[in-house]
Amino acid sequence: MDHAAEAHRTDLMTITRFVLNEQSKHPEARGDFTILLSHIVLGCKFVCSSVSKAGLAKLIGLAGEVNVQGEQQKKLDVLSNEVFINALISSGRTSILVSEEDEQATFVEPSKRGRYCVVFDPLDGSSNIDCGVSIGTIFGIYMLKDDSEGTLNDVLQPGKKMVAAGYCMYGSSCTLVLSTGTGVNGFTLDPSLGEFILTHPDIKVPKKGKIYSVNEGNAKNWDEPTKKYVERCKFPEDESSPKSLRYIGSTLYEVFPMSFLMEQAGGQAFTGTGRALDIVPTTIHQRSPIFLGSCEDVEEIKSLYASYEAKTL
Repeated sequence: MDHAAEAHRTDLMTITRFVLNEQSKHPEARGDFTILLSHIVLGCKFVCSSVSKAGLAKLIGLAGEVNVQGEQQKKLDVLSNEVFINALISSGRTSILVSEEDEQATFVEPSKRGRYCVVFDPLDGSSNIDCGVSIGTIFGIYMLKDDSEGTLNDVLQPGKKMVAAGYCMYGSSCTLVLSTGTGVNGFTLDPSLGEFILTHPDIKVPKKGKIYSVNEGNAKNWDEPTKKYVERCKFPEDESSPKSLRYIGSTLYEVFPMSFLMEQAGGQAFTGTGRALDIVPTTIHQRSPIFLGSCEDVEEIKSLYASYEAKTL
């Protein structure tokens, strides 16, 4: 027996322990965020279990409805949405919930309200579950504005105002990536313990990437800077090696949470006109183009947009 390995295994950093450690750095904290996060984690575990047995439980297929983005809802979409709505309300720490699956925001009844607002896509990429592709939950957390009792304006804030963001990916393993504004950490669900364990501490993106991910099927709709950048990825002008292409339809994302994570990991998020996290949304389901990636790669995209704009003046 490898006693050293066993000894190491007895000192696991669970996500709950990790968040409690972070909480201890803030004497004024009351534990509300820790409670909220524990309910999000519970929701992720429930959805992970449902995804793993979707075929047996007859959860694969259409639910017969269309969400606000015009997408056909899957049975798992509906189930996952109900799971997270119930988990977040029962935490007693939320005031407003915005889900991609619901046209209107959910306002928690006063007796169960807290100081947090959560925006989320309960199951992104569910259309790919039939072919075994990874799918996931994406979420962002805001605090109510000072002296607010909970209005729609509390969720119509720029992404830079979020206090935390993360995603949970359900695939060959279940991985939860989280940032509370002080870096990014990844946790993997240990099925034998039923706990998320810290497996990827202090995640960072490289200064320049070797992979690009894009849906070539939308190429006819791209603007000139985007076309030029993708062309450079395939045929570098400096004779360096071309970037590898990896694209799966389930890599669609919600702009603010993924932009928040990217910046916390040392990358950038750019919309074609400015920093993604500076956008002030006017509606809860507002959409935006987005470039997420390593700093040098996004800087190259920015220079292409600047050149294009200079030519069109």
